[in-house]
Amino acid sequence: MISIKRAYETASPGDGQRLLVDRLWPRGVTREKLKIDEWYRSASPSAELRKWFGHDPARWPEFKKRYLAELESRPENWKPLLERAGKGKTTLVYGARDTEHNDAVVLKELLEAGLAGKRAAGIR
Repeated sequence: MISIKRAYETASPGDGQRLLVDRLWPRGVTREKLKIDEWYRSASPSAELRKWFGHDPARWPEFKKRYLAELESRPENWKPLLERAGKGKTTLVYGARDTEHNDAVVLKELLEAGLAGKRAAGIR
């Protein structure tokens, strides 16, 4: 199971493995408070795409399309996340204020589809 959680929310044991998926470290949060197991910067949107999007909900459909294209062109950047997510409860940690329009939402969908495909193919 994969969930997403803002970096500013309190970590809990139910989070399972906590993986930071933003390119930038969340402002004002210490490593101790964040309690992440790994930081996957390379799985985040490129700096250019992140700046273009600017967390503007009107740009969300196009951002999602462009980000998925970036991910598909660099599977080596997100496949390790897929492998980790297949091993148990995983929480993707992100810093954005908007809980519906951020890179972790897109990444979660991609990983869930990948895990579903592996299960359908009988791969663990």
